[in-house]
Amino acid sequence: MAIGRRDVLKGTALVVGAGTVGAGPSVAMAAEKSCAPRDTKVVARSDTAIVEIATGKIAGYIGRGIYAFKGIPYAATTAGENRFLPPQKPASWTGVRSSRQYGLVCPQDKGMGRLHDEEAFIFHWNDSVEGDDCLRVNVWTPGINDNKKRPVMVWLHGGGFSAGSGNDIPAFDGENLARKGDVVVVTLNHRLNLLGYMDLSKYGEKYAQSGNVGMLDIVAALEWVRDNIAAFGGDPGRVLIFGQSGGGAKVGTLMGMPSAKGLFHRAVVESGSFSFFNTPDRSQKLGDLMVEELGLTPSTVDRLQTIPYATLQAASVSVLRKANAAPANVLNMRSMASRLDFTPVVDGTVLPSAPFGPKAPEITADVPMIIGTTLNEFANGINDPNFDLMTEAQLKSRVETLHPGHADDVIAAFRARTLKAMPADLYSRIASAPVRRAAINQARSKAALNKAPAYLYWFTWQTPIFDGRPRAFHCAEIPFVFGNTDSCAHMTGGGDDARSLSDKMLSAWVQFAKTGDPNHPGIPHWQPYSSKAAPTMVFDDPVKAALNPDGGEQAAIAAG
Repeated sequence: MAIGRRDVLKGTALVVGAGTVGAGPSVAMAAEKSCAPRDTKVVARSDTAIVEIATGKIAGYIGRGIYAFKGIPYAATTAGENRFLPPQKPASWTGVRSSRQYGLVCPQDKGMGRLHDEEAFIFHWNDSVEGDDCLRVNVWTPGINDNKKRPVMVWLHGGGFSAGSGNDIPAFDGENLARKGDVVVVTLNHRLNLLGYMDLSKYGEKYAQSGNVGMLDIVAALEWVRDNIAAFGGDPGRVLIFGQSGGGAKVGTLMGMPSAKGLFHRAVVESGSFSFFNTPDRSQKLGDLMVEELGLTPSTVDRLQTIPYATLQAASVSVLRKANAAPANVLNMRSMASRLDFTPVVDGTVLPSAPFGPKAPEITADVPMIIGTTLNEFANGINDPNFDLMTEAQLKSRVETLHPGHADDVIAAFRARTLKAMPADLYSRIASAPVRRAAINQARSKAALNKAPAYLYWFTWQTPIFDGRPRAFHCAEIPFVFGNTDSCAHMTGGGDDARSLSDKMLSAWVQFAKTGDPNHPGIPHWQPYSSKAAPTMVFDDPVKAALNPDGGEQAAIAAG
């Protein structure tokens, strides 16, 4: 079964449900030998893991040879008079601040995924305390105060613009990536949903940027990285931003923000090329509906800064339900783009135009990109033990809903490449193909600038969990990129095969962070995207470099 839009935005992700590998050691394996030795010991002492940043000294801990610092404020609390305003500088402190545990996360509606046993088993969500003082970063590094200049990899979490956090699931833990890649890993929290994207600009100058403060939070976090990461052994001149799903959409948004220019130097979009933006008219309409729903007037609108989040959230549910038709059972990008929602607004200032809408932004033309998707994305058998029993008649009925009048042609095109595929597999690939198409289009627009390259990938590896029903599901690649296939065995099954593929993917992402080119000896040569060949690195067992591997399929869904 396929996931609906609500669950994409809430970050529940899945509520419903090849050539010769190059010889030679991978970057990750080589780097691991040079990093601190693996050690099961955790050290947290008053004289260990102390770093001085711009606002004061912080104390972290050492876990298995990697330094970790968590819950560091990169901006002030967003409570009270700071609500709906751009992020403010954090206050300094005296003494040493303990920074060993994740901080608060933005208040949010987490969706329904936790109520489904299979989905909850796969994702193992790390539920955290919610609150307005949520602008925090977490850092993992092989060394501190050592004058090293390691690449910095800044992760932006998924959940659309509505939910999630930098520590949402165990797959986001940066320890193994820092160790294996000899890099500095940063994850972060920022404002979401109505707190991050409610446009109140017509109600006073102080709210002029309220429709984009969630993105301005991320800019503030990148400024914190620029100003402080050297103390953690990082190079502020080699910062990679990478994110999945909504995190990938945030990466794309940052590419078009003047305030973010120069704060990052490479970018990776994982299953997040479907970014959507509000126009000023639409965003202000949504703000007006919220003010009306809460019984406020222009003269009392400042009460929004003190109304409890639960009251605001309930109002937003009511407003969005009345303003929008019920979401489709599958990801429909055309209908998603026309819905009212709390997303960044193209206001002409913070966001001058829609990035990749369809032209790639010129202001980051010099930033190389990796762009890709998973094979089965939102259409899979998680929470549905009968998914693989789909019949030919059911397949045709579902595809007819997606491509009215073209079901036979679309099915034939997808069957041509995989003659023995069962109906559930064909449906999963057909329903997921628009996400792949969005990635191809984003890579094409980036390549059209004829400056920094774009590299296209496709993650097709199938998890063995639940008899393989989840397939290459939305989020499946994350533990591979972070080197967490063993600690996230509930997603991957663990073992040597998953670990081997993880080594290849992690090494590509690390090499890209270091040089802007993902090639390394452990994979076939990865060509930059070109419209004539559409070269794609297929991450599976084995890893393959392919030219336009799904051209016929993409042509069929475009025609339908």
